[in-house]
Amino acid sequence: MSFMFVAAIPAEARNPAQSDLVGAIGHYRVKGTETLFEVARPRALAFTEIMSANPGVDPWVPAADTHLLLPSRHVLPQGPRTGVIINVAELRLYYFPEDGSGPLSFPIGIGRYNWTTPLGTTQIVRKARNPSWYVPKSIREEDPTLPPVVPPGPDNPLGRHALYLGMPGYLIHGTNKPWGIGMRVTHGCIRMYPENVARLYEVVQPGVPVEIVNQPIKAGWDGQHIYLEVHREPSYAREIGEDGEVLREAAPAQLYPTAAKVVQDVAGTEIGRIDWSRVQAAVRDASGVPVRVSLEPAPDVADSGVFDTAR
Repeated sequence: MSFMFVAAIPAEARNPAQSDLVGAIGHYRVKGTETLFEVARPRALAFTEIMSANPGVDPWVPAADTHLLLPSRHVLPQGPRTGVIINVAELRLYYFPEDGSGPLSFPIGIGRYNWTTPLGTTQIVRKARNPSWYVPKSIREEDPTLPPVVPPGPDNPLGRHALYLGMPGYLIHGTNKPWGIGMRVTHGCIRMYPENVARLYEVVQPGVPVEIVNQPIKAGWDGQHIYLEVHREPSYAREIGEDGEVLREAAPAQLYPTAAKVVQDVAGTEIGRIDWSRVQAAVRDASGVPVRVSLEPAPDVADSGVFDTAR
């Protein structure tokens, strides 16, 4: 899938008091026979996010006492910070409350490759608790065993909460298969953990704008430093055993020019502070974790005790 690049806010136009990041990195030690899914869900993470941030850890049988980095910090997607932004490249949804309080961030599942979640601008048009699922003809053709309507209950893939988009046939909804969060497993809808969509349902009203973007490379400011976050979709983000098109991941060398452009636009006149070796490492690792790529700012001469005596 190609991605959409949105011009960043240059450094000289930014508000220094406003961070472009949300959340905080955490740490955790595996207890007993916990799986990564059991670690991820209570922390509003997808197990695929933890896998990307902790390469080499077995997702189903991680050794007890294994140290995990919890990737709960994110660079906000570029674009107007209003309403809902869904970034399909990182399988994550952001909501910016109207009262100006901090954004909320949740992992999602999206459409698989032959049922791609569409990009574009829309809005929430209505909400429903305990929705019935009126199965589209195209899905019934794929699976003739499905009935025309699936009533509320444990077999309903919409879960208990649904937010209907202005794009006909597309919803943000809960799920009866929470393991699919962080994966491309849906018929194009945006799937959320039941507890996460319940929270979103309470704060989002019809009319709220929704922007669906594809930004695998994000950069932003936090205080005096610039952070870069890079996502490359691993094979385990796709439904296991699914027959469908298998797309090659972009190699780091292919992503670097785009990452450099994103960083340049964010840095503005502070471009001289970028450590390009850190940019290359962030692209190579594509851990989904924000990486600081800026050097320390030069000391303020007025505060350094050094005085210019050449008058």
